[in-house]
Amino acid sequence: MSVTREEVAKIAQLARIKMGEEDLDHLVPEFNNILTWVEQLGEVDTSGVEPMTAVIPQALRLRDDVIDADPKTGGGRQDDVLANAPVAEHGFYGVPKVIE
Repeated sequence: MSVTREEVAKIAQLARIKMGEEDLDHLVPEFNNILTWVEQLGEVDTSGVEPMTAVIPQALRLRDDVIDADPKTGGGRQDDVLANAPVAEHGFYGVPKVIE
């Protein structure tokens, strides 16, 4: 697969990149080299390779979800939190209606 000068100009226009005539002529072989390299990658046999998302194994560090872990921010403090709210309704913050 190869690209023409007109295709490079169209790509530049779609990307909103202003390019001069000399730049377009310079980029045609660059694009073609990249496409040749991508075609070569498609020829590599990867049937025995497991898909991966990272080079090294990673594990998420999760903490236990404990409600009363901290007495200042833990559970059972709904009334204290809502005491600062300008409007509280049914145990929640009351907010003005935005969409009618």
